Amino acid sequence: MTKNETFQRIQRELKNNHVVLFMKGTPSHPRCGFSADASKKLQEAGVEYKSVDVFSDPALFDGIRQYTNYTHFPQVFVDGRFIGSSDRISALCSKKSL
Repeated sequence: MTKNETFQRIQRELKNNHVVLFMKGTPSHPRCGFSADASKKLQEAGVEYKSVDVFSDPALFDGIRQYTNYTHFPQVFVDGRFIGSSDRISALCSKKSL
């Protein structure tokens, strides 16, 4: 997958979903503690979201980091806008801002 194709995939996910969580693994099988915590907080807050496993595609893993210029995971987007990582998810869920 080329960089352009990867960015198009990212943009499609962002356009088609209100909240998108790019994470290591899946909500049922997270592959890092931060991703597990982020998906758990979103679920507990009752937020509907689309999770995307960045380990399923090496181009996506690198592409999302280039897209946001942010190297850590998870990464959450709301209405196509990059919000941040685990700490921002906690703050947003506690304020019910999603």
